[in-house]
Amino acid sequence: MYQESGKRLTIADLAKLKGNSPLVVATAYDTNMARLIDGAVDAIIVGDSLGMVIAGLENTLAVTLDQMVYHCSLVARGARRSFIIGDLPFLSYQLSPEQALLSAGRLIVEGGVQAVKLEGGISCLAQIEKIVSAGIPLIGHLGMEPQKVHLYGGFGKQAKDETGAQKLKIEAHAVEEAGASALVLENIPHDLAKQITEDLCIPTIGIGAGAHTDGQVQVYHDLFGLDPDFTPRHAVQYRELGKEIREAVREYADQVRARKFESR
Repeated sequence: MYQESGKRLTIADLAKLKGNSPLVVATAYDTNMARLIDGAVDAIIVGDSLGMVIAGLENTLAVTLDQMVYHCSLVARGARRSFIIGDLPFLSYQLSPEQALLSAGRLIVEGGVQAVKLEGGISCLAQIEKIVSAGIPLIGHLGMEPQKVHLYGGFGKQAKDETGAQKLKIEAHAVEEAGASALVLENIPHDLAKQITEDLCIPTIGIGAGAHTDGQVQVYHDLFGLDPDFTPRHAVQYRELGKEIREAVREYADQVRARKFESR
């Protein structure tokens, strides 16, 4: 659903895409990138992945709610048409439903997003229900939950056996029944993602979950080859902009050092 007009997509628009057109989602963390991808994608996730791709941390756990509010506000300033989703970071919602609502409210009011996303299934149902009851659209996140990286012992594929698959199916249905408007499925077997997608009424958004989810989300650093040291196995690199940037900077440096640089 490419948006040529100035009208922003809504959660109702995203729901209509299920079964009709794949949902296109990418990350953004600042105003300029939000402007560049706005409208070409249906939704933008301001992910706590910023801890890794922006701040250079090993995982997302140190990202704070204040940081998420700040980056959400930058994206909201740049994106006029895409639906904006803000991540609830680690320990901003797990303590209680009331904490979850207050944190979600900050992302909506101060961050300017249209929906929030949280990781977790059955353990977070009360939080999901509380947020949704206040009129805030919520996106779930199951499978590889980056905030549980220490519990998993890494960022590997989840629900690989029958027990794990059945548990994930139960959690997906529970998240939907609690009021989630969509569900991110990260790094799970492709056939399992397909089954869950077919079983749910809400759209699924895959990352490392195969081609049969209702949509796909990618971190823009992976799409554009901006990290010279790491590209996830699930990512598809469409450009090598990191290489082009390094070459451009070297050209600039060479001109300056040779006293051939002239500003216009």
